[in-house]
Amino acid sequence: MPKKNDSVSREAKYGEKMIEIKVRFWTNDIADEPANVIPKHAWSAGVVRIESNKSHGIKPSQPKPFHSLLDVGAVIEKVLIEQGIVLHVSRKMCKYISDE
Repeated sequence: MPKKNDSVSREAKYGEKMIEIKVRFWTNDIADEPANVIPKHAWSAGVVRIESNKSHGIKPSQPKPFHSLLDVGAVIEKVLIEQGIVLHVSRKMCKYISDE
């Protein structure tokens, strides 16, 4: 049974309607010289962070690290839960969800 939606809608300025999460990959120690990078090369580890958004009441928190690409989804989920963000199932996703 769907949960009751107690949230109240509010007006959002242009650019504040979406919730934004950034995934950042480490690039240190790949190039031979410490201050250099090799373009388009990164480690398969880094951090996930959520951007501040006044319309949604989101305040940025400490970036959460991930250590492999398999961790990214779990870390994104952690960040969303910490902020109290509720995701609604899209029409395409409904084919994977049971009504039971």
